[in-house]
Amino acid sequence: MSSQTIEHLEVLISEPEQLYELLNDAEAVLRQAAMAQRSAGILVTRHDPVRYTFELSDTVPFGETWEQTRS
Repeated sequence: MSSQTIEHLEVLISEPEQLYELLNDAEAVLRQAAMAQRSAGILVTRHDPVRYTFELSDTVPFGETWEQTRS
């Protein structure tokens, strides 16, 4: 049996009141993947008010989450 590690998630917000809950849930999923690898942090990119991506990134120190905004 092989296991897959999630390294990238996209979050689309359809209900503004769920923004923080959905973002926190996505970060928790990626945090579990980061713990398994122990070599990457999490990079969160805000593409617009309703679209965010989360990814494991070697440019982010392990144990940290960095945010950036794309226009």
